[in-house]
Amino acid sequence: MAVDERRIAVLGAGKIGESLISGLLSSEWRSPGDIVATGRRPEHLSELHERHGIRTTLSNPDAVTRAALVVVSVKPQDIVPLLTEIRSVITPEQTVLSIAAAIPTATVERHLADGIPVVRAMPNTPSVVHEGIAGLCAGAHASEAHLKLAEEALLHLGAVVRVAEPYMDAVTAVSGSGPAYFALLSEAMIEAGILLGLSREISTQLVVQTMFGTAKQLRDMKMHPVELREMVTSPGGTTIAAIRELEIAGVRAAFLNAIQAAMNRARELASDDQ
Repeated sequence: MAVDERRIAVLGAGKIGESLISGLLSSEWRSPGDIVATGRRPEHLSELHERHGIRTTLSNPDAVTRAALVVVSVKPQDIVPLLTEIRSVITPEQTVLSIAAAIPTATVERHLADGIPVVRAMPNTPSVVHEGIAGLCAGAHASEAHLKLAEEALLHLGAVVRVAEPYMDAVTAVSGSGPAYFALLSEAMIEAGILLGLSREISTQLVVQTMFGTAKQLRDMKMHPVELREMVTSPGGTTIAAIRELEIAGVRAAFLNAIQAAMNRARELASDDQ
């Protein structure tokens, strides 16, 4: 059966999967008739159909049939049963895009027929508001055309960077886990504001908008973080007093160690799935 070049199957349409669907539709890159999604719960699939007008099914093999792009968006522990389920219907004319965290392309390829093009991506949670970023790499049988198709789809969740697969665990550690680091930092700053007498509501608004504005300034003005920090830091002022305390507390080294630990753990999880 011939592949439909516009058809996309999203297997496991959870938060990230639904965000991808929403992005593809809102940009008009795809229409509801081009997309089919799967899940385990009929009620969730009914909600997806009502919200987006797409076709939904409980059958992964049915969804995969004729889809040019097959997005595997399930938890790492669920990927092998899913791949086993669709193995007989996936063909080399299709592209498999795996966004299952820490799962190497070789693992995906091993559970599919020979020659299947596999692309691996690591998007992060800001993808749900279409401000995420994803690392992207090619498997053994994926060409530039397969990478480009996957990249075009993921751009509807935010930005995309291409890396060699050995660096995907670093992507996971920096940006995949990154939102949690910023959430922890914002939590600490909000609590500090409350300690200084601000209400929780005002402290939260101050911190969240400051983080958002700073990120936008760094991105849109293409500033190096050192430039921005020095711009805010006056000699003998309040900011340098705060920075001094952070340096004494070893915050910079703590971040380096934390992100290294995240990468090491990603590698451990990958080896567990071999």
